[in-house]
Amino acid sequence: MSDETLDTEDQSGSEEMFEHYRFEADPGQEVVRIDKFLMDRIPNTSRNKIQVAAKNGNILVGNVKVKQNYKIKPLDKISIVLPYPVRELELIPEDIPLEIAYEDDDLIVVNKQADMVVHPGYGNYTGTLVNGLVYHIENLPSKKQDYFGRPGLVHRLDKHTTGLLVIAKTEYALTHLAKQFSDRTTERRYHALVWGDVREDGTITGHVGRSLKNRKVMSVFPDGDHGKHAVTHYKVLKNFGYVTLIECKLETGRTHQIRAHMKYIGHPLFYDLEYGGDTILKGTSNSKYKKFIENCFSLLSGQALHAKTLGFQHPTKDEYIRLNSDLPPGFQQVLDKWEKYTIV
Repeated sequence: MSDETLDTEDQSGSEEMFEHYRFEADPGQEVVRIDKFLMDRIPNTSRNKIQVAAKNGNILVGNVKVKQNYKIKPLDKISIVLPYPVRELELIPEDIPLEIAYEDDDLIVVNKQADMVVHPGYGNYTGTLVNGLVYHIENLPSKKQDYFGRPGLVHRLDKHTTGLLVIAKTEYALTHLAKQFSDRTTERRYHALVWGDVREDGTITGHVGRSLKNRKVMSVFPDGDHGKHAVTHYKVLKNFGYVTLIECKLETGRTHQIRAHMKYIGHPLFYDLEYGGDTILKGTSNSKYKKFIENCFSLLSGQALHAKTLGFQHPTKDEYIRLNSDLPPGFQQVLDKWEKYTIV
């Protein structure tokens, strides 16, 4: 297990886990500590890294988290799971402009722009936020000796979602921040423009998981027979009649959580291309209104969702970091248009 393989990350959002290693103990396996067992089977690792992984709950035996002193028994099924997929792509440094909200030797907070993919993957091998971060960090005048060679993603934002994203520079910062996201002690507040006349604040509770009909999107399963537990609190900020500006506070961090939850209660995000928000769902049928909506859509690249506030305990300083970001120009212009058009 290399240094980078044992790094822990958390998805923006998402707490989905990915299996990186799997072993099955032989029928005649002698009783031995799991850290020693794994040391003998994973290349390029150290006992300390295995112990850190166990402490963070990344080592499972029979799908149950175990500590580093667990004793392996014959036929035990051992797996190492991490909150990010196995990385197969080389991270190519690219000189991409970044809006940096905060930076020190341990971490960096970026205000992600619209239409930017966070990390390389199928169909997006270059031009991502991570490519830009690799270039930025490698070209700093100095960096900590324990910088581990790639930006440590603690959470993610969807391509069209804008706002604040924290990235670790060191393994310790990554582990510390990932635990905060896992323990739900971070503060994450989003501003979203949704279709419909939302009058009261509320809370949405419903398992979020891959749609059984379309694997590219997430669905809500109220009975909890599929997906993972998810809770979104929302507060009305401004009602425009046909659309409403809300603030969403995440209690959990599932993939597409806000988008799936708001669609589930009948209020898809404005111009959400994947969750049905890119058609006129509320309003009149006259051509003037249709043109108004088209003009609003033209100012956005996708869903009107912005990660406005991010708060967390600094990994090495006795300091709580809380940052706010302005809405991107397109989102703000859409609100200005609705302010003039409002029927309330």
